[in-house]
Amino acid sequence: MIGYTRSDEVETLAAKGLIGGIFISRRNLAGRTVQDLHDEIHRLQESRRRAGLPPLRVATDQEGGIVSKLSPWLPRRPSPSTLADLPPAERRVAARRLGVDHGRDLSSLGVTVNFAPVLDLRNDRPPDPLDINSQIARRAISDDPAVVWEVAAAYAEGLLEAGVRPTVKHFPGLGRADRDTHVFPAEIRESRETLEATDWLPFRRVLSDNPRAMLMVGHAALGAVDSSRPASLSRPVIDGLIRRDWGFDGLVVTDDLVMGPVYGRGLCDSVTDALNAGIDLLLIAYDGKQFYRAMACALEAGMRDGLDGTALAASRRRLERVPADMDIDVNAGNAASSSHGIAGLARDRS
Repeated sequence: MIGYTRSDEVETLAAKGLIGGIFISRRNLAGRTVQDLHDEIHRLQESRRRAGLPPLRVATDQEGGIVSKLSPWLPRRPSPSTLADLPPAERRVAARRLGVDHGRDLSSLGVTVNFAPVLDLRNDRPPDPLDINSQIARRAISDDPAVVWEVAAAYAEGLLEAGVRPTVKHFPGLGRADRDTHVFPAEIRESRETLEATDWLPFRRVLSDNPRAMLMVGHAALGAVDSSRPASLSRPVIDGLIRRDWGFDGLVVTDDLVMGPVYGRGLCDSVTDALNAGIDLLLIAYDGKQFYRAMACALEAGMRDGLDGTALAASRRRLERVPADMDIDVNAGNAASSSHGIAGLARDRS
């Protein structure tokens, strides 16, 4: 899934099935109207339809509050975190309503995936003066896992009701990260037992309540499982913890690969590790032109038997089973995508 500025940067990639989705933000609306972007997305989707391909996944970050990548063109709405102090019954109703409102805003534009809600727990550490991007303390719903679960699950249900797929983030819980992972490597050092009882409770429960939700994995290393690489690139984390131990078989997307902890270790190694770990969607949002390097790296790895065919085949099955468009019947048969892009390598490697 790649970000872009002008439609000609993605038109051919979309029409030839070389990308699985696009990421849109305010740069796509600069000097334009919402209708302009709606029409552009429609044209891209039409090119997929004519080519016999499934729709693009069209994603954005519209959490509400300080992370509202399509506002003020879309209405400015609050973050789910503003609902945490309401009485339980009232906050569930308000969270679902907020999800519906966000979802209707986004679906009217043609967006099918929202990278929300945030499930990271709020921490009580003093603010990091170098953290100008993550700001999890301002985005997190609560420091109470039960409240995070309750609000996030209702919000996710609202998004789904409006036809937009939610994406819970940022596993393994950036509330524990001591540095801004947009820029710096970070490691979560708590034990697995502690994390299972606290930070991971909202992830497991929301994914259980909303099996159609996606999971975004962040770039903090998870010391209790694999301290050698970011969680987003770790087979023990993705295939081991998330797939096997938790039994989650939905779609998993990385945070942006053009972020310091991943990009700094080498894009080729990062792309290969992510695919072999069992990641389904690689996000290249900030600098979509890095797609060409990423695809070249993946193809080269495939030619030298550096990609795990079993992991690719499993990912291809998930991508075909989970429709890109919420209105498409999951059994309608979108198998045309299987011969395109990285996932098509699975036939030769498995």
